[in-house]
Amino acid sequence: MRILLYNPDNGVTRNFMPHLWMFLLQALTPPGHEVLLVDGNAQPMDETQIAQFVRDQNIGLVGIGAMTRMVARAYRMADAIRATGVPVVMGGPHVTEEADEALGRDGGPRHAEAVALGEADETWPQIVEDAVRGELKEIYAPVDAMGKERKPSLNHYPRIPWDKLDLDQFNLIPKLMHPLLKGFREGWGTFRIVPVESGRGCPYGCEFCTVTGFFGDAIRFRTNESVVNELLLLKARARKEGGQIAVFFIDDNFAINIKRTKSLLRDIIAAKAQVFWVAQISANLLRDEELVDLIAASGGKWIFIGMESVDPANLKDVNKGFNKPGEYAAVLERLAKRNIYAITSFIFGMDNDTPGVAERTLRQVRTWPPGLPIFGLLTPLPATPLYKRLEAAGRLTRPRHWLDFVPFTMAHRPLKMTIEEAHAELHYGWAHSYSPEALAQAVAALDDQHVGDRFNIFLARLCFRGIYFPMMRKSSWLRVVLENRRTILRLLKEGVFRWMRPGSSSSRDPFGVAAACTDWTS
Repeated sequence: MRILLYNPDNGVTRNFMPHLWMFLLQALTPPGHEVLLVDGNAQPMDETQIAQFVRDQNIGLVGIGAMTRMVARAYRMADAIRATGVPVVMGGPHVTEEADEALGRDGGPRHAEAVALGEADETWPQIVEDAVRGELKEIYAPVDAMGKERKPSLNHYPRIPWDKLDLDQFNLIPKLMHPLLKGFREGWGTFRIVPVESGRGCPYGCEFCTVTGFFGDAIRFRTNESVVNELLLLKARARKEGGQIAVFFIDDNFAINIKRTKSLLRDIIAAKAQVFWVAQISANLLRDEELVDLIAASGGKWIFIGMESVDPANLKDVNKGFNKPGEYAAVLERLAKRNIYAITSFIFGMDNDTPGVAERTLRQVRTWPPGLPIFGLLTPLPATPLYKRLEAAGRLTRPRHWLDFVPFTMAHRPLKMTIEEAHAELHYGWAHSYSPEALAQAVAALDDQHVGDRFNIFLARLCFRGIYFPMMRKSSWLRVVLENRRTILRLLKEGVFRWMRPGSSSSRDPFGVAAACTDWTS
Protein backbone atom coordinates (compact mmCIF):
# COMPACT_ATOMS: atom_id res chain seq x y z
CA MET A 1 0.00 0.00 0.00
CA ARG A 2 1.15 3.53 -0.72
CA ILE A 3 0.78 5.86 2.24
CA LEU A 4 0.88 9.65 2.26
CA LEU A 5 1.89 11.53 5.41
CA TYR A 6 0.84 15.15 5.07
CA ASN A 7 1.58 18.19 7.20
CA PRO A 8 -0.49 21.30 6.39
CA ASP A 9 1.07 24.73 6.05
CA ASN A 10 1.16 26.74 9.25
CA GLY A 11 -1.07 29.54 8.00
CA VAL A 12 1.39 32.36 8.60
CA THR A 13 4.80 31.72 7.06
CA ARG A 14 6.37 29.03 4.96
CA ASN A 15 8.34 27.03 7.48
CA PHE A 16 10.93 24.97 5.63
CA MET A 17 12.00 22.98 8.66
CA PRO A 18 10.25 19.63 8.24
CA HIS A 19 8.19 18.17 11.05
CA LEU A 20 9.72 15.14 12.73
CA TRP A 21 6.49 13.18 13.12
CA MET A 22 6.40 12.37 9.39
CA PHE A 23 9.90 10.87 9.36
CA LEU A 24 9.31 9.03 12.61
CA LEU A 25 6.10 7.38 11.40
CA GLN A 26 7.77 6.56 8.10
CA ALA A 27 10.49 4.70 10.02
CA LEU A 28 7.85 2.92 12.11
CA THR A 29 5.76 1.78 9.11
CA PRO A 30 5.72 -2.02 8.73
CA PRO A 31 7.78 -3.42 5.81
CA GLY A 32 6.12 -3.77 2.43
CA HIS A 33 4.58 -0.30 2.27
CA GLU A 34 5.78 2.82 0.47
CA VAL A 35 5.49 6.09 2.38
CA LEU A 36 5.41 9.50 0.67
CA LEU A 37 5.95 12.71 2.64
CA VAL A 38 4.51 16.11 1.77
CA ASP A 39 4.90 19.22 3.92
CA GLY A 40 2.49 21.94 2.83
CA ASN A 41 4.96 24.62 3.87
CA ALA A 42 7.54 23.39 1.38
CA GLN A 43 5.13 22.02 -1.25
CA PRO A 44 2.05 24.27 -1.19
CA MET A 45 -1.15 22.56 -2.33
CA ASP A 46 -4.81 23.48 -2.24
CA GLU A 47 -7.67 21.01 -1.81
CA THR A 48 -7.97 20.26 -5.52
CA GLN A 49 -4.27 19.66 -5.89
CA ILE A 50 -3.94 17.30 -2.97
CA ALA A 51 -6.95 15.29 -4.13
CA GLN A 52 -5.34 14.97 -7.56
CA PHE A 53 -2.02 14.02 -5.96
CA VAL A 54 -3.71 11.22 -4.01
CA ARG A 55 -5.32 9.88 -7.18
CA ASP A 56 -2.20 10.19 -9.31
CA GLN A 57 0.00 8.46 -6.74
CA ASN A 58 -2.50 5.68 -6.04
CA ILE A 59 -2.49 6.45 -2.32
CA GLY A 60 -4.33 3.96 -0.09
CA LEU A 61 -4.07 5.75 3.27
CA VAL A 62 -3.35 9.32 4.37
CA GLY A 63 -2.06 10.37 7.77
CA ILE A 64 -2.40 14.04 8.73
CA GLY A 65 -0.84 15.70 11.77
CA ALA A 66 -1.60 19.25 12.81
CA MET A 67 -1.26 21.62 15.71
CA THR A 68 -4.21 23.77 16.76
CA ARG A 69 -3.30 26.71 14.56
CA MET A 70 -3.19 24.44 11.50
CA VAL A 71 -6.19 22.24 12.21
CA ALA A 72 -8.79 24.13 10.16
CA ARG A 73 -6.52 23.82 7.14
CA ALA A 74 -5.94 20.16 7.98
CA TYR A 75 -9.69 19.51 8.10
CA ARG A 76 -10.21 21.08 4.68
CA MET A 77 -7.45 18.99 3.14
CA ALA A 78 -8.76 15.85 4.86
CA ASP A 79 -12.25 16.49 3.46
CA ALA A 80 -10.83 16.79 -0.07
CA ILE A 81 -8.90 13.54 0.32
CA ARG A 82 -11.85 11.63 1.74
CA ALA A 83 -13.95 12.77 -1.20
CA THR A 84 -11.67 10.65 -3.41
CA GLY A 85 -12.53 7.58 -1.35
CA VAL A 86 -9.18 7.36 0.44
CA PRO A 87 -9.33 6.99 4.26
CA VAL A 88 -7.72 9.62 6.48
CA VAL A 89 -6.19 9.17 9.93
CA MET A 90 -5.53 12.31 11.98
CA GLY A 91 -3.32 12.79 15.02
CA GLY A 92 -1.39 15.29 17.09
CA PRO A 93 -2.03 17.36 20.24
CA HIS A 94 -5.18 19.07 18.96
CA VAL A 95 -6.90 15.96 17.67
CA THR A 96 -5.99 14.15 20.88
CA GLU A 97 -7.98 16.71 22.87
CA GLU A 98 -10.72 17.25 20.26
CA ALA A 99 -11.22 13.74 18.88
CA ASP A 100 -15.00 14.18 18.67
CA GLU A 101 -14.49 17.25 16.49
CA ALA A 102 -12.34 15.31 14.00
CA LEU A 103 -14.76 12.37 13.98
CA GLY A 104 -17.87 14.53 13.62
CA ARG A 105 -19.26 13.45 16.99
CA ASP A 106 -19.80 17.02 18.20
CA GLY A 107 -22.48 17.86 15.68
CA GLY A 108 -20.06 19.12 13.05
CA PRO A 109 -18.82 17.44 9.86
CA ARG A 110 -16.63 14.37 10.02
CA HIS A 111 -13.05 14.86 8.83
CA ALA A 112 -11.35 11.49 9.44
CA GLU A 113 -12.06 7.77 9.48
CA ALA A 114 -9.81 7.37 12.51
CA VAL A 115 -7.82 9.38 15.05
CA ALA A 116 -4.59 8.50 16.83
CA LEU A 117 -4.57 9.80 20.39
CA GLY A 118 -1.33 10.78 22.06
CA GLU A 119 2.04 9.56 20.85
CA ALA A 120 1.56 7.17 17.92
CA ASP A 121 4.85 5.27 18.12
CA GLU A 122 3.09 2.06 19.15
CA THR A 123 -0.29 2.54 17.49
CA TRP A 124 0.87 3.53 13.98
CA PRO A 125 1.91 0.02 12.86
CA GLN A 126 -1.49 -1.28 13.96
CA ILE A 127 -3.27 1.52 12.10
CA VAL A 128 -1.45 0.57 8.90
CA GLU A 129 -2.29 -3.13 9.23
CA ASP A 130 -5.95 -2.36 9.96
CA ALA A 131 -6.11 -0.05 6.93
CA VAL A 132 -4.75 -2.82 4.70
CA ARG A 133 -7.59 -5.09 5.87
CA GLY A 134 -10.16 -2.29 5.55
CA GLU A 135 -10.88 -2.52 9.26
CA LEU A 136 -9.86 0.86 10.65
CA LYS A 137 -11.12 1.57 14.16
CA GLU A 138 -12.28 5.08 14.98
CA ILE A 139 -9.91 5.62 17.90
CA TYR A 140 -6.39 4.35 18.52
CA ALA A 141 -4.93 5.03 21.95
CA PRO A 142 -1.66 3.82 23.51
CA VAL A 143 -2.96 1.96 26.56
CA ASP A 144 -1.81 -1.05 28.53
CA ALA A 145 -3.82 -4.18 29.35
CA MET A 146 -5.55 -2.31 32.18
CA GLY A 147 -6.65 0.52 29.89
CA LYS A 148 -4.17 2.99 31.37
CA GLU A 149 -2.33 5.37 29.04
CA ARG A 150 1.18 4.18 28.22
CA LYS A 151 3.97 6.49 27.11
CA PRO A 152 6.43 4.85 24.70
CA SER A 153 9.99 4.32 25.83
CA LEU A 154 12.67 6.02 23.74
CA ASN A 155 15.34 3.45 24.59
CA HIS A 156 14.87 1.63 21.29
CA TYR A 157 14.37 4.63 19.04
CA PRO A 158 13.88 3.79 15.36
CA ARG A 159 16.70 4.65 12.99
CA ILE A 160 15.62 7.41 10.61
CA PRO A 161 17.57 6.88 7.35
CA TRP A 162 18.57 10.51 6.85
CA ASP A 163 21.29 9.40 4.43
CA LYS A 164 18.72 7.99 1.98
CA LEU A 165 15.63 10.18 2.38
CA ASP A 166 14.60 12.65 -0.31
CA LEU A 167 14.99 16.03 1.38
CA ASP A 168 14.92 18.23 -1.72
CA GLN A 169 11.71 19.96 -0.66
CA PHE A 170 13.45 21.21 2.48
CA ASN A 171 16.57 22.75 0.93
CA LEU A 172 16.76 26.46 1.78
CA ILE A 173 19.26 27.23 -1.01
CA PRO A 174 17.56 28.26 -4.29
CA LYS A 175 18.20 25.75 -7.08
CA LEU A 176 19.88 28.35 -9.28
CA MET A 177 22.47 28.91 -6.57
CA HIS A 178 23.43 25.23 -6.11
CA PRO A 179 26.34 25.12 -8.60
CA LEU A 180 27.80 28.41 -7.38
CA LEU A 181 27.60 27.72 -3.65
CA LYS A 182 28.50 24.02 -3.68
CA GLY A 183 32.18 24.88 -3.90
CA PHE A 184 32.06 27.93 -1.63
CA ARG A 185 34.33 27.32 1.35
CA GLU A 186 33.00 24.17 3.06
CA GLY A 187 30.15 23.93 0.59
CA TRP A 188 26.73 25.57 0.63
CA GLY A 189 25.06 23.74 -2.24
CA THR A 190 22.37 22.65 0.19
CA PHE A 191 21.26 23.97 3.57
CA ARG A 192 18.63 22.11 5.57
CA ILE A 193 17.33 22.47 9.09
CA VAL A 194 16.50 18.99 10.36
CA PRO A 195 14.41 18.16 13.44
CA VAL A 196 15.91 15.76 15.97
CA GLU A 197 14.55 14.83 19.38
CA SER A 198 16.60 13.61 22.31
CA GLY A 199 13.75 13.40 24.82
CA ARG A 200 10.07 14.02 25.49
CA GLY A 201 8.02 15.44 28.33
CA CYS A 202 8.11 18.45 30.66
CA PRO A 203 7.38 18.60 34.40
CA TYR A 204 6.74 22.35 34.58
CA GLY A 205 3.08 22.41 33.52
CA CYS A 206 2.84 26.04 32.37
CA GLU A 207 -0.83 27.04 32.28
CA PHE A 208 -0.96 27.90 28.57
CA CYS A 209 1.09 24.96 27.28
CA THR A 210 -0.07 21.66 25.76
CA VAL A 211 3.21 19.82 26.23
CA THR A 212 2.71 18.38 29.71
CA GLY A 213 -0.80 17.24 28.79
CA PHE A 214 0.35 15.52 25.60
CA PHE A 215 3.82 14.14 26.43
CA GLY A 216 3.42 13.92 30.20
CA ASP A 217 5.44 15.27 33.11
CA ALA A 218 7.86 12.33 33.25
CA ILE A 219 10.90 12.87 31.04
CA ARG A 220 11.98 10.10 28.68
CA PHE A 221 15.29 10.18 26.85
CA ARG A 222 16.92 8.47 23.91
CA THR A 223 20.32 6.95 24.51
CA ASN A 224 23.28 9.23 23.91
CA GLU A 225 24.60 6.77 21.34
CA SER A 226 21.37 6.95 19.34
CA VAL A 227 21.45 10.75 19.18
CA VAL A 228 25.15 10.92 18.36
CA ASN A 229 24.80 8.38 15.55
CA GLU A 230 21.96 10.41 14.06
CA LEU A 231 24.07 13.57 14.09
CA LEU A 232 26.98 11.73 12.47
CA LEU A 233 24.64 10.47 9.75
CA LEU A 234 23.38 13.99 9.04
CA LYS A 235 26.88 15.45 9.09
CA ALA A 236 28.13 12.82 6.63
CA ARG A 237 25.24 13.51 4.26
CA ALA A 238 25.93 17.24 4.25
CA ARG A 239 29.61 16.64 3.53
CA LYS A 240 28.79 14.24 0.70
CA GLU A 241 26.43 16.75 -0.91
CA GLY A 242 28.76 19.70 -0.54
CA GLY A 243 26.18 21.35 1.71
CA GLN A 244 25.26 22.27 5.25
CA ILE A 245 22.88 20.84 7.82
CA ALA A 246 21.68 22.43 11.04
CA VAL A 247 19.72 20.57 13.69
CA PHE A 248 16.75 21.78 15.70
CA PHE A 249 16.46 19.73 18.87
CA ILE A 250 12.68 19.77 19.23
CA ASP A 251 12.70 18.66 22.89
CA ASP A 252 10.33 20.91 24.78
CA ASN A 253 13.13 21.70 27.23
CA PHE A 254 16.45 20.33 25.97
CA ALA A 255 18.29 20.77 29.29
CA ILE A 256 15.50 19.73 31.64
CA ASN A 257 17.90 17.16 33.16
CA ILE A 258 21.17 19.07 33.25
CA LYS A 259 23.31 16.07 34.20
CA ARG A 260 21.98 14.06 31.26
CA THR A 261 22.31 16.99 28.84
CA LYS A 262 25.93 17.53 29.80
CA SER A 263 26.58 13.82 29.24
CA LEU A 264 25.01 14.00 25.77
CA LEU A 265 26.94 17.11 24.78
CA ARG A 266 30.23 15.58 25.94
CA ASP A 267 29.51 12.51 23.82
CA ILE A 268 28.72 14.70 20.79
CA ILE A 269 32.05 16.48 21.21
CA ALA A 270 34.01 13.25 21.74
CA ALA A 271 32.51 11.71 18.58
CA LYS A 272 33.16 14.89 16.55
CA ALA A 273 29.44 14.91 15.77
CA GLN A 274 29.12 18.68 16.09
CA VAL A 275 26.74 20.45 13.74
CA PHE A 276 25.16 23.85 14.18
CA TRP A 277 22.15 23.31 16.41
CA VAL A 278 19.23 25.11 18.00
CA ALA A 279 17.23 24.07 21.05
CA GLN A 280 14.59 25.26 23.49
CA ILE A 281 15.94 25.74 27.02
CA SER A 282 14.32 27.65 29.88
CA ALA A 283 16.26 30.55 31.35
CA ASN A 284 16.59 29.04 34.82
CA LEU A 285 18.63 26.12 33.46
CA LEU A 286 21.13 28.42 31.76
CA ARG A 287 22.63 29.58 35.06
CA ASP A 288 25.06 26.68 34.78
CA GLU A 289 28.37 27.91 33.28
CA GLU A 290 29.61 24.42 32.41
CA LEU A 291 26.38 23.65 30.56
CA VAL A 292 26.76 26.79 28.45
CA ASP A 293 30.40 25.93 27.72
CA LEU A 294 29.33 22.50 26.48
CA ILE A 295 26.52 23.99 24.39
CA ALA A 296 29.06 26.18 22.57
CA ALA A 297 31.63 23.39 22.14
CA SER A 298 29.04 20.97 20.74
CA GLY A 299 27.78 23.35 18.02
CA GLY A 300 24.94 25.17 19.80
CA LYS A 301 24.29 28.46 18.02
CA TRP A 302 20.79 29.65 18.93
CA ILE A 303 18.75 28.99 22.10
CA PHE A 304 14.99 29.57 22.18
CA ILE A 305 14.00 30.93 25.60
CA GLY A 306 10.34 31.30 26.53
CA MET A 307 10.67 34.42 28.68
CA GLU A 308 6.96 35.24 28.21
CA SER A 309 7.01 38.43 30.33
CA VAL A 310 9.24 40.83 32.23
CA ASP A 311 6.53 41.04 34.92
CA PRO A 312 6.91 38.45 37.74
CA ALA A 313 3.17 38.69 38.52
CA ASN A 314 2.32 37.54 35.00
CA LEU A 315 4.72 34.61 35.26
CA LYS A 316 3.25 33.52 38.58
CA ASP A 317 -0.28 33.68 37.11
CA VAL A 318 0.59 31.18 34.36
CA ASN A 319 2.56 28.83 36.61
CA LYS A 320 5.92 29.94 35.24
CA GLY A 321 7.32 31.54 38.37
CA PHE A 322 10.58 29.66 37.89
CA ASN A 323 11.38 32.35 35.29
CA LYS A 324 13.10 35.24 37.06
CA PRO A 325 13.13 38.43 34.94
CA GLY A 326 15.95 39.80 37.05
CA GLU A 327 18.16 37.00 35.72
CA TYR A 328 17.37 37.43 32.03
CA ALA A 329 20.23 39.85 31.29
CA ALA A 330 22.86 37.66 32.97
CA VAL A 331 21.65 34.56 31.11
CA LEU A 332 21.84 36.30 27.74
CA GLU A 333 25.27 37.76 28.49
CA ARG A 334 26.46 34.28 29.45
CA LEU A 335 25.33 32.96 26.08
CA ALA A 336 26.66 35.91 24.08
CA LYS A 337 30.15 35.52 25.54
CA ARG A 338 30.25 32.14 23.79
CA ASN A 339 28.78 33.51 20.53
CA ILE A 340 25.44 31.86 21.27
CA TYR A 341 22.40 34.02 20.66
CA ALA A 342 18.89 33.86 21.98
CA ILE A 343 15.45 33.72 20.46
CA THR A 344 13.47 35.42 23.24
CA SER A 345 9.73 34.82 23.20
CA PHE A 346 7.21 37.15 24.84
CA ILE A 347 3.45 36.91 25.31
CA PHE A 348 1.19 39.97 25.46
CA GLY A 349 -2.38 39.99 26.76
CA MET A 350 -1.56 38.34 30.07
CA ASP A 351 -3.68 39.20 33.06
CA ASN A 352 -1.34 41.82 34.52
CA ASP A 353 -0.55 43.50 31.19
CA THR A 354 -1.67 47.08 30.64
CA PRO A 355 -1.24 49.46 27.70
CA GLY A 356 2.44 50.20 27.21
CA VAL A 357 3.56 46.64 27.97
CA ALA A 358 5.38 46.38 24.63
CA GLU A 359 7.56 49.43 25.26
CA ARG A 360 8.22 48.33 28.85
CA THR A 361 9.38 44.99 27.48
CA LEU A 362 11.51 46.55 24.74
CA ARG A 363 13.24 48.82 27.25
CA GLN A 364 14.59 45.65 28.82
CA VAL A 365 15.33 43.93 25.50
CA ARG A 366 17.43 46.88 24.29
CA THR A 367 19.80 46.45 27.24
CA TRP A 368 20.53 42.82 26.33
CA PRO A 369 22.89 41.37 23.71
CA PRO A 370 21.22 41.39 20.29
CA GLY A 371 19.07 38.38 19.57
CA LEU A 372 15.71 37.56 18.07
CA PRO A 373 12.77 38.86 20.09
CA ILE A 374 9.43 37.39 19.03
CA PHE A 375 5.99 38.30 20.28
CA GLY A 376 2.66 36.54 20.49
CA LEU A 377 -0.68 36.82 22.23
CA LEU A 378 -1.86 34.68 25.11
CA THR A 379 -3.85 31.92 23.40
CA PRO A 380 -6.18 29.48 25.18
CA LEU A 381 -5.47 26.13 23.54
CA PRO A 382 -8.03 23.35 24.08
CA ALA A 383 -7.81 21.35 27.32
CA THR A 384 -5.04 23.51 28.81
CA PRO A 385 -5.50 24.87 32.34
CA LEU A 386 -5.63 28.35 30.78
CA TYR A 387 -8.54 27.39 28.52
CA LYS A 388 -10.46 25.86 31.40
CA ARG A 389 -9.88 28.92 33.63
CA LEU A 390 -10.98 31.41 30.99
CA GLU A 391 -13.97 29.29 30.03
CA ALA A 392 -15.11 29.07 33.65
CA ALA A 393 -14.75 32.84 34.00
CA GLY A 394 -16.78 33.50 30.83
CA ARG A 395 -13.87 35.34 29.22
CA LEU A 396 -13.60 33.35 25.97
CA THR A 397 -14.75 35.43 23.00
CA ARG A 398 -14.11 32.72 20.38
CA PRO A 399 -14.33 29.36 22.18
CA ARG A 400 -13.40 27.41 19.04
CA HIS A 401 -11.05 29.97 17.56
CA TRP A 402 -9.06 27.30 15.73
CA LEU A 403 -11.92 26.63 13.31
CA ASP A 404 -11.63 30.22 12.06
CA PHE A 405 -7.92 30.73 12.50
CA VAL A 406 -6.75 34.34 12.29
CA PRO A 407 -3.07 34.84 13.10
CA PHE A 408 -2.21 37.17 15.95
CA THR A 409 -5.82 37.60 17.06
CA MET A 410 -7.02 37.14 20.63
CA ALA A 411 -9.71 34.66 21.57
CA HIS A 412 -10.46 35.98 25.06
CA ARG A 413 -10.80 39.26 26.93
CA PRO A 414 -7.65 40.41 28.78
CA LEU A 415 -8.19 41.72 32.31
CA LYS A 416 -6.51 45.12 32.20
CA MET A 417 -6.79 46.20 28.57
CA THR A 418 -9.04 45.68 25.60
CA ILE A 419 -8.49 43.15 22.83
CA GLU A 420 -7.75 46.02 20.45
CA GLU A 421 -5.13 47.40 22.84
CA ALA A 422 -3.48 43.99 23.10
CA HIS A 423 -3.32 43.80 19.31
CA ALA A 424 -1.74 47.26 19.20
CA GLU A 425 0.90 46.22 21.74
CA LEU A 426 1.77 43.18 19.64
CA HIS A 427 2.19 45.32 16.52
CA TYR A 428 4.33 47.80 18.43
CA GLY A 429 6.66 45.03 19.60
CA TRP A 430 7.21 43.64 16.11
CA ALA A 431 7.43 47.01 14.35
CA HIS A 432 10.00 48.43 16.77
CA SER A 433 12.11 45.27 16.87
CA TYR A 434 12.33 44.65 13.12
CA SER A 435 12.48 48.12 11.58
CA PRO A 436 15.56 48.97 9.45
CA GLU A 437 16.83 51.07 12.36
CA ALA A 438 16.47 48.18 14.82
CA LEU A 439 18.24 45.78 12.47
CA ALA A 440 21.10 48.23 11.96
CA GLN A 441 21.43 48.69 15.73
CA ALA A 442 21.56 44.92 16.28
CA VAL A 443 24.40 44.61 13.76
CA ALA A 444 26.24 47.63 15.18
CA ALA A 445 26.07 46.11 18.67
CA LEU A 446 28.30 43.30 17.36
CA ASP A 447 30.96 45.52 15.78
CA ASP A 448 33.61 43.76 17.83
CA GLN A 449 32.53 40.36 16.45
CA HIS A 450 33.46 38.52 13.24
CA VAL A 451 31.51 39.75 10.23
CA GLY A 452 29.97 36.27 9.92
CA ASP A 453 28.34 36.64 13.33
CA ARG A 454 26.94 40.02 12.37
CA PHE A 455 25.64 38.69 9.07
CA ASN A 456 24.10 35.79 10.99
CA ILE A 457 22.11 38.06 13.30
CA PHE A 458 21.08 40.30 10.40
CA LEU A 459 19.82 37.47 8.19
CA ALA A 460 18.08 35.83 11.10
CA ARG A 461 16.28 39.07 11.91
CA LEU A 462 15.21 39.48 8.30
CA CYS A 463 13.75 35.98 8.30
CA PHE A 464 12.06 36.29 11.67
CA ARG A 465 10.52 39.56 10.54
CA GLY A 466 8.44 37.39 8.21
CA ILE A 467 6.71 35.69 11.14
CA TYR A 468 4.60 38.81 11.61
CA PHE A 469 5.09 40.85 8.43
CA PRO A 470 4.37 38.53 5.46
CA MET A 471 7.35 38.08 3.15
CA MET A 472 6.18 35.21 0.99
CA ARG A 473 6.49 37.10 -2.29
CA LYS A 474 9.61 38.26 -4.09
CA SER A 475 8.30 41.82 -4.10
CA SER A 476 8.08 41.77 -0.29
CA TRP A 477 11.68 40.60 0.02
CA LEU A 478 12.83 43.22 -2.51
CA ARG A 479 11.19 45.97 -0.47
CA VAL A 480 12.82 44.75 2.74
CA VAL A 481 16.22 44.51 1.05
CA LEU A 482 15.90 48.08 -0.22
CA GLU A 483 14.90 49.33 3.22
CA ASN A 484 17.98 47.69 4.73
CA ARG A 485 20.39 48.37 1.87
CA ARG A 486 22.87 50.38 3.94
CA THR A 487 23.33 47.60 6.48
CA ILE A 488 23.56 44.98 3.72
CA LEU A 489 26.19 46.92 1.77
CA ARG A 490 28.22 47.48 4.92
CA LEU A 491 28.25 43.76 5.72
CA LEU A 492 29.02 42.74 2.15
CA LYS A 493 31.87 45.21 1.88
CA GLU A 494 33.52 43.98 5.05
CA GLY A 495 32.84 40.31 4.24
CA VAL A 496 34.47 40.55 0.79
CA PHE A 497 37.40 42.50 2.24
CA ARG A 498 38.09 39.84 4.87
CA TRP A 499 37.68 37.00 2.39
CA MET A 500 40.19 38.51 -0.04
CA ARG A 501 42.66 39.65 2.63
CA PRO A 502 45.90 37.65 2.59
CA GLY A 503 46.07 35.14 5.42
CA SER A 504 42.33 35.00 5.79
CA SER A 505 41.25 31.66 7.24
CA SER A 506 39.69 29.38 4.66
CA SER A 507 38.10 27.19 7.27
CA ARG A 508 35.49 29.70 8.35
CA ASP A 509 32.69 30.92 6.15
CA PRO A 510 32.60 34.74 6.50
CA PHE A 511 28.85 34.52 6.07
CA GLY A 512 28.46 31.60 8.50
CA VAL A 513 24.71 31.64 8.87
CA ALA A 514 23.47 28.85 11.12
CA ALA A 515 19.83 27.94 11.34
CA ALA A 516 18.56 31.44 10.67
CA CYS A 517 15.63 31.23 8.29
CA THR A 518 12.89 29.25 9.93
CA ASP A 519 9.75 29.90 11.90
CA TRP A 520 10.40 28.84 15.48
CA THR A 521 6.85 29.55 16.60
CA SER A 522 5.12 27.07 14.41
